[in-house]
Amino acid sequence: MIEYTWLIPFVPMLCFVLIGIFGQKTPEKGGYIAIAGAAVSFVLSALIAYEYLTGADYPNAVVDSICWFHIGDLQLNLGYYVDGLTCMMMLFSSFISTLIFIYSVGYMGDQGGRKKRYYAEVSMFLSGMLGLIVSSNFLEMFIFWEVMGLCSYLLIGFWSFRHPEGDAASANAASAAKKAFLVTRFGDVCLMGGLFVLLGAFGSLDFVDLFNPAKISAVNPDTLTLGMLLCFGGVIGKSAQFPLHDWLPDAMAGPTTVSSLIHAATMVKAGVYLVARGFPLFVQNPDVMLFVGLIGGFTAFFTATMALNNMNIKRVLAYSTLSQLGYMILSLGAGGYLFAIGMDSGNAALMAAGTAGFIAGCFHMMNHAFFKALLFMCSGSVIHAVGTEDMRLMGGLRKQMPITSITMLLGSLSIAGFPFFSGFWSKDLVIEAAFEAGDHNILFMVMWVLAIVTAFMTAFYMFRMWFMTFAGEKGKNTLHAAEHGHGESPKSMTMPLCILAVFAVASGFLIMFGLDGMLSFTQLASGAFQVGGGHTEGFEYFTELFTNPYTYLTIVLALVGIFIAYLMYVKRSINPGSFNRNGESILYKILTKRWGFPDLYNQLSWKLGYGVARGVDYIDRQVVDGTVNGLSGAVVGGGEAVSKAQTGDVHDYSSIVLLGIAVLSVLFIVIAKIMGGI
Repeated sequence: MIEYTWLIPFVPMLCFVLIGIFGQKTPEKGGYIAIAGAAVSFVLSALIAYEYLTGADYPNAVVDSICWFHIGDLQLNLGYYVDGLTCMMMLFSSFISTLIFIYSVGYMGDQGGRKKRYYAEVSMFLSGMLGLIVSSNFLEMFIFWEVMGLCSYLLIGFWSFRHPEGDAASANAASAAKKAFLVTRFGDVCLMGGLFVLLGAFGSLDFVDLFNPAKISAVNPDTLTLGMLLCFGGVIGKSAQFPLHDWLPDAMAGPTTVSSLIHAATMVKAGVYLVARGFPLFVQNPDVMLFVGLIGGFTAFFTATMALNNMNIKRVLAYSTLSQLGYMILSLGAGGYLFAIGMDSGNAALMAAGTAGFIAGCFHMMNHAFFKALLFMCSGSVIHAVGTEDMRLMGGLRKQMPITSITMLLGSLSIAGFPFFSGFWSKDLVIEAAFEAGDHNILFMVMWVLAIVTAFMTAFYMFRMWFMTFAGEKGKNTLHAAEHGHGESPKSMTMPLCILAVFAVASGFLIMFGLDGMLSFTQLASGAFQVGGGHTEGFEYFTELFTNPYTYLTIVLALVGIFIAYLMYVKRSINPGSFNRNGESILYKILTKRWGFPDLYNQLSWKLGYGVARGVDYIDRQVVDGTVNGLSGAVVGGGEAVSKAQTGDVHDYSSIVLLGIAVLSVLFIVIAKIMGGI
């Protein structure tokens, strides 16, 4: 089956075409075609993953490609690259996307003819993500990377028309789409520059060439460092890391199903995947991995602060996504740093610790996909019932929406790191990786402290959200929804919630049944790098976590965060207003204004971006167009001047001829005189 890997992204792409042509004439305007395409991709992914993991080639990557085109001596290829990381990514991306598409049948049921455009765009979005995952080289990956960027622009701006559901953010969907497109393009330009650097250094962008230790050693280290830093610039943009993080909260202007896709199964995971896929190159310089870890750790803490007082249910989840992405990048950075210094010193223990960081980052990426898709889809179920995203207008929905409330509670427990839920395992492994790296660099110890504080904030703001939505007295919109018979969402929406809830609870246990071996990152005796093939007894993770005193610290902090949220928003024994002086404290205002980043982006756009745009416009109009228009004007003017000599009078023509002969005669005599002929 592995030779059919190319079908995994091709099937959703074919669905995009079919929906575009025939969607209007099909049930659900192409919805069932999109669901079928995602389901087929998942089945193919499962079959290919099973064949690879049980086959003779495992753990060596299976690669196949064809020549796309030549540029001189340079050959660019199209193909697939299958290893343990590929298998994990394509499985959870296609599986979660299938559930989101099923959920969309209920959530987008009132969109009429617009559903055709929606299902076509999400199919192409999925094709972009799956194509990026199975790509055999960075150029192919970059193409699918840009496909997702285009689809995100279209989907975030889907509700650019006036829509009754949600808050004022829907009215700004077009602006949010443009902001997402432009900010991520800034990172994409960095990534493209990095690929040019790698292409110049290696003469190829194929993974098999770039991950070859002999070719890596032949490249100038400074050139490789520059290339990887530029590539990480693309990660900062696509995975919304500081300082290019502010586009993601505004992206909530799109449908909640789109938010689920972007935050859980596609797009923002692409940046984390790029770091994981390019790990053999990133670990060549410990300073690069230090930078990666610092960006991730700071992003995790910084973005969590903005969720503490936000009243929009989707934006709270958006900030939690930013924070969890920071965890993933921190883990990969810490693991890469340990692996890099381990390679330099020949220390196998450090390389093993670095591998643990790599596993933790990838493991958290998978777990986060499950519980964040669940949380967003639960928020969509709530919004669908009450018609608002403002949590102040909710409350008391627990009895009215029992399935949504229970599944969202399970997702909240998971992301909060409650013991034995999926988020608990991967989050604590991430924090442990940062602590291990802190023994070798004090900056990682600072990141460890920030990660611990972030764990407390995560538990607090997630249960603040749950209590405000489902507990306490019924809010204005809850009462309104109850009066009009809006109870639990339809089965097309609740069934995916129940399935995802199972994974939000149990996916963490996969670490005990071989997932770590599938994701392990090792350097073989030959020097080659390899993903997969490691072996650790599963219960070693259980023993390691529960004999580590810092594990209990994170558990206690999570429980304290939940308890404080309970006292504030259920018991009301603590008045939230007392902490922020009823919204008048400086910190409260700063967090509400998102640390001023929207204003900063606007100022940069108007003062720098607008100035550059006016300069380019001037050059285009006055220099480029001016030159072209000037030449054409000279030709036209000259023609008009010459045309005036065409009088039709024979006497005028004979006079001109005689004048010309006289001038030529004088010129002939002068030239002959100069040449000495006369």
